[in-house]
Amino acid sequence: MHAKELLEVERREIRALHYTWIAFFLTFYVWFNMAPLATSILQTESYLTPDHIKLFLIANVALTIPGRVIVGMALDRFGPRRVFSILMVVMAIPTWFFAFGDSAMQLFVARLFMSIVGAGFVVGIHMTALWFKPKDIGFAEGFYAGWGNFGSAAAAITIPTVALQFFGGEDGWRWAIALSGLLLAIYGVAYWFLITDGPEVGTHKKARKSGALEVSTWKDLGLYCLFIVPLYGVLGLLVYRTQAMDFLSVTGAIVCYSVIVLMVVYQIYKAISVNVPMIKAGIPEDDKYPFKSVAALNVSYFANFGAELAVVSMLPMFFAATWKLDPTAAGLIASTFAFVNLWARPLGGYISDKVGNRRLVMLVYMFGIAIGFVLMGVLNAEWPLFIAVVFTILCSVFVQGAEGATFGIIPSIKRRLTGQISGMTGAYGNVGAVFYLFIYTFVEPNQFFYIIAIGALIAWIVCYFWLAEPEDAFGDEYKMSSVDRQIAAESEC
Repeated sequence: MHAKELLEVERREIRALHYTWIAFFLTFYVWFNMAPLATSILQTESYLTPDHIKLFLIANVALTIPGRVIVGMALDRFGPRRVFSILMVVMAIPTWFFAFGDSAMQLFVARLFMSIVGAGFVVGIHMTALWFKPKDIGFAEGFYAGWGNFGSAAAAITIPTVALQFFGGEDGWRWAIALSGLLLAIYGVAYWFLITDGPEVGTHKKARKSGALEVSTWKDLGLYCLFIVPLYGVLGLLVYRTQAMDFLSVTGAIVCYSVIVLMVVYQIYKAISVNVPMIKAGIPEDDKYPFKSVAALNVSYFANFGAELAVVSMLPMFFAATWKLDPTAAGLIASTFAFVNLWARPLGGYISDKVGNRRLVMLVYMFGIAIGFVLMGVLNAEWPLFIAVVFTILCSVFVQGAEGATFGIIPSIKRRLTGQISGMTGAYGNVGAVFYLFIYTFVEPNQFFYIIAIGALIAWIVCYFWLAEPEDAFGDEYKMSSVDRQIAAESEC
């Protein structure tokens, strides 16, 4: 697939791709509508402190973690059209609550629930996989994700202007955020009528079991259970930080920790109850897949998308504080990190399609991320702003490319489980974001960039040993196992 084909809107799959990236763009626009306004919010709301903003940034990515897992399961059951439309309409509600909240607690709770909107990413990944063939999926997924991810850059560029210039006054930031929620809700309704789940009625394949990801071996089941723990356990960091800022009492924190433990235990129970009977009965050889590849992509996405979410959240403040810029200028310059999404992420998927080795592409990009964040770590006020922007763009090229390469691999791992695998891997991106933003509350920005570089290097090592090149990753059709054919036959009856 080539870039010029994106203009062939008479083709149904091209229209579906455009409809879907716009939906993703709006979810990211809403998701990151606070970061460029952080300075303005602090100036107008006297009851807030910089520590509150840091807490809100953690909350802003927290519930995306369980949200992406749950949405991934819903995708394999209900299909992406319904899930995406409902998600967009429902997520407008906490957006409006945040826009007109008048206390730190209200803003915190609203931001916490707003974080679920980040689950929209995995919906579009699944929708795109239904419309495009394996040989084209890298570029298609990369274009979808790159242009959709640009929503965060668009928010950084336009939200301050809308708030300060269009609306103006102390409540300008409120009306700008409220407007973004309205746009999201309107498009959520439109998306329901604009698109279908794939070119044919039977394109969407359902998993055999719901509630947990299917695995192939006892060893894979153990590894799957191990990877469930951080998905929910990382929320303990949010509870810890919330209690430290007196948003939670000791009793409330204990209740939250208990709920997190119960969530982990329940998900492990579901994983065991779904997979043990199937493994005992015997998994056909042609239906097996290596879960360690999923685990490697989880770690990789922790390190690349987790880094992006964390950096996009703090970069406007970093530029404003380091080079003494006003909010509009800082937001515009910081947006260069996400602006690269427009071409770097599609490029990562395109290279993944053309090189003929998706694993190699992933390894190159992850190593580049480590180098890029080391370069950002050396930046300070003595460096020219121009050089800082160059380093930021260079680092972002590798970050976005790695993300594109990640989701160029996922649809080929196990076709009928694409929603759940995308949900789990996508959720690990938010695990990384929560972890990194938690660390950010204790370190200086330069130290923060070095920590992210170390995370990328660890992910490179994991991918080197665990990530396997998927079968039929460059064919005209996805691999169909005997179980896939059986499920398809049963659905036709």
